Order: sequence, then C-alpha cells, then structure tokens
Amino acid sequence: MAFHHAHYAQSLNQNLAELKDDINVSFEFFPPANQDMEQLLWQSIGRLAPLNPKFVSVTYGANSGVRDRTHSVIERIQRETDLVAAPHLTLVDASDDELKQLAQHYWQQGIKHIVALRGDLPAGSPKPTRFANDLVSLLKSVADFDISVAAYPEVHPDASSAQADLIHLKRKIDAGANRAITQFFFNVESYLRFRDRCTAAGIDVEIIPGILPVTNFTQLKRFAGMTNVSIPSWLHKQFDGLDNDPHTRQLVGANVAIDMVKVLCQEGVKDFHFYTLNRAELSYAICHTLGVRPQVSSPA
Repeated sequence: MAFHHAHYAQSLNQNLAELKDDINVSFEFFPPANQDMEQLLWQSIGRLAPLNPKFVSVTYGANSGVRDRTHSVIERIQRETDLVAAPHLTLVDASDDELKQLAQHYWQQGIKHIVALRGDLPAGSPKPTRFANDLVSLLKSVADFDISVAAYPEVHPDASSAQADLIHLKRKIDAGANRAITQFFFNVESYLRFRDRCTAAGIDVEIIPGILPVTNFTQLKRFAGMTNVSIPSWLHKQFDGLDNDPHTRQLVGANVAIDMVKVLCQEGVKDFHFYTLNRAELSYAICHTLGVRPQVSSPA
C-alpha cells in the first residue's frame, strides 16, 4: 500500500511537471475596510501579479460604501498594473438603468471582464424576480463583455433542487457567460460529479474550480455554514488542536489545497480560481506547485 501510494504521488507530481504551460490561474480579492487591510491587499496583489493570472476579481459589497471601494480597487489595479481587473457586479440593489450606466462606464475605462452574480438578498426581501442570467443578458446588450458566473457543486442554498440549480447555470451560459467559477469545496468528488452533470446538461464552458486555501478553520466553518459547503470530517481532523498554532495551520492549509489541485490536474482541470482572502502566501505556494511561476525575462 505504501509503495502504491508513493507511486501515485510520484505520478501526480510528474503530471504537474509536464502540465505547467497549460495552467491558467485567477485570483479573487475583496475591498479593504481600513488602512491595514489596504496595505495587505496591495502587498498581496504585488506578490501575485508576477504569476501572470488570467484575471483578478474584486468582490462587491451590497451597500454603496463598499461598492465604491470595489470600484476604486478595480480602477487602481487597472491604472497601476498590467493585470486584467474583473469587478463583481450584482443585481440586488441596482436598477437595470444603473447597471447599464455602470457597465458603460467600465467598458469605457477598458474594464471588459465582469463576474456577474445575483447577489445576496437583504434579510426580509421579497422573492427575487431578476436573476444572474438577466444580468448577463443586460451586460451583453451593452457590450461584448467577458463574463464569469458562479456555479455551485454542492447546490446553491436558495435552489429548490440540484436539477433546478443546474438549469439556472445553463440559463446563465445560454445568456452569454464565458465561464463558470465554482463556490469553494473540499470534496473533489463533488466537483467532478458536478462537472460531469454540466457536460450532460449541454453546458460547454470551462467549470473552473474555486479554491479556498484555509488557514483559519473557525472562519471557514462560518463561511461554509452560510454557503451550504460541506466540510468533510478529515478536514476537521487536520485542523484539530491547532486553534492557537497559526504557523502549523498555514502548513496544513497549504498541504490540503496542494493535494486537491494535484488530483484536479490529474482529472484534466487546467484553470483554477483562488479565493485569496487578500493574503498571498498560500495561493502563491499552490501556484508554485502547479508550475505557475513568475515570468523571468531573459537577459538582453
């Protein structure tokens, strides 16, 4: 068994070594709430930018104060780096006219990639009448944006069933979305089964796994509770006893994510989206393992 396991690990690593030129990565950040967070964000962007991601996205707060911060982060990325900046855009608190104006504004600024989401409904909201596929259609009516949408391997918390959720995703793709990025997950099987179901449903875009490198397990449990993500018992065991040991948590978190991306690579996945939580270290280490490394320019 030990020999077989070592042999399997070796073949995974060999596969990675051969794949490196085909891998695409993207990174997600969130708008900083204070000066310290701002510093951390720009340090992380500086650290990850040399990995030449396909795009970097910035999440979107539901209230207008956070929304303005999203815009300013996107505009600064656009101004000061060579990265493709992709703002998150949600329907929940904006009229169609406001969304069209914002889309035109982005397009004129050269921001042509958008992550289109319905958005979280404020507590006590009536049932939604507009969905992410409506936002995709609206954006495509303004200009030919490159659009990413969300997918849920373990089913969206508001969906009536897995099948209904898949139909929603197909509507978003049919409306013109270019790719889907999944909610984070830890059960690789559930991603692979979901990808098969997408293919069977005629969804022919890349289903990009969203990878959340974990260092804070307590925070993860809160996130997972809100988003219907199952945390396998083996993951609980990995972090057991490490509440006051952040250094070991870093190593364990990196190891868990690296194991996941190796198996995903073996299964033919070429694109990965990292939920960085504005920290660079783990995402950088995982990318290094994938063979995604800074572009070294050859001497003149």
